[in-house]
Amino acid sequence: MGGRTIRRSRVLRGAVSLLAIVGAGGCAAGRDGEGGSAPTEAAQVAPVDRLRLPWPAEGQASITVEGLGSLGSKGGRRPVPIASLTKVMTALVILKEHPLAVGEPGLRITVDEQAAQESRSLSESTAPLQAGQRLTQRQFLELMLLPSGNNVARLLARWDAGSEEAFVDKMNRAALGLGMAHTRYTGASGIEPTTTSTADDQLKLARQAMHVPVLRAVVAMRSTTVPGVPGPIINTNRLLGRSGVIGLKTGSSTPAGGALMWAAWARSGGKPHLVLGVVLAQRASTTPVEGLEAAFERSEALIEAVQERLPAALDTKGRV
Repeated sequence: MGGRTIRRSRVLRGAVSLLAIVGAGGCAAGRDGEGGSAPTEAAQVAPVDRLRLPWPAEGQASITVEGLGSLGSKGGRRPVPIASLTKVMTALVILKEHPLAVGEPGLRITVDEQAAQESRSLSESTAPLQAGQRLTQRQFLELMLLPSGNNVARLLARWDAGSEEAFVDKMNRAALGLGMAHTRYTGASGIEPTTTSTADDQLKLARQAMHVPVLRAVVAMRSTTVPGVPGPIINTNRLLGRSGVIGLKTGSSTPAGGALMWAAWARSGGKPHLVLGVVLAQRASTTPVEGLEAAFERSEALIEAVQERLPAALDTKGRV
């Protein structure tokens, strides 16, 4: 029997250290996401039933531990609407085309009439903008990712590619490059229910996003202020600062229900581990508020369970 088969059987019997069987879980990414290869998945850390995680009874969920591997997923691979989780890919493509270092403001971008008019919409989340207003690329990223400004996402798409349609082509090419085979983007903001993905695919995106320093910094902000924009501007992710959460992005709509892409720290033996997770389609077809509340509750339950149970799963003597 080959060594790989022997290791797999030992994991299933719980007779060998989990650390001995994980693969190299590091990510290879270029500067601020430019020119790098997509992160590769590591071996599975532990069978799902051994950790006994409180997986949501509906929708989809997927979790991984950076450097160690997958904690499993639930809910299948049927693509579902993802709402504003879309903006993580929008930000990633913008930063690939226009890289920023942490602390850099980036180029100044002028608010066009369309973005200004859209800011008065009562049917979607927007950021208040005035035509002719000039803000930096970093400020627009904050306005897109914290209050989830749909008009900002579309403005950045037009600024980068000339049209939202051309930008969406870039988004779909980027998704293919990350191995997101079950994902289809149809807009830059996520308001379209035709933008669909799976928890497993969105987890690949989360891993890439957290390896872009400026994007990682922005999604960790609980609030910000932007000149000319009434503030403070509050991040829609209310889990930030709780249970070790440091990102990433909320999403909610009636078709999508509630969605959350999250990043949190867990510790084992004094060593921190970055845990990434995605929860999709919570209370779909209800209200965005109800769906997002469910996504928060179920994500927090998963995060706290991983933080509590991961140390035992990583016990070098094989105890679980």
